[in-house]
Amino acid sequence: MSLDYRLTLSGGTSAEQLAERALPGVRLEPSQTGSARAINLVETNGFGLSVRTGRNGFIDVVSDSGSFEWEPDPYAAVRFTVDKSADPVWVATNMITIVRRVLESGSEEAALVANSDVLLLTRLDGKLVKHHQATWWAHYPAADGLIPG
Repeated sequence: MSLDYRLTLSGGTSAEQLAERALPGVRLEPSQTGSARAINLVETNGFGLSVRTGRNGFIDVVSDSGSFEWEPDPYAAVRFTVDKSADPVWVATNMITIVRRVLESGSEEAALVANSDVLLLTRLDGKLVKHHQATWWAHYPAADGLIPG
């Protein structure tokens, strides 16, 4: 069983552009659908990473203040698939390093979600907000220090 994290960005960023922002200089292999790219980074980062684009996105998750719904259209997303046997502190630091790189290299609205149901971070109207600080971010101080808020 794995843990899943997904960083979703609003707008028409292509899979290739997002892959380059996430992992500059690293080639991600195209998927069978053509709208996604993927790479296995388990040995170096503790997760597999895939990038895809789509239309009519829908996110309905738990935030600090209750339910959070967002419908980016179009959207681009980076998915981190984490093996539970990997060191969670190491994985979180590596993952948030990539999330920070993506956020710093663009201005899109964004949401970072854990396991399709817990909101960890949003950037809406240019404002970055961390959610679940006591239950997620506090467990990963190195990752917490990578993103302000």
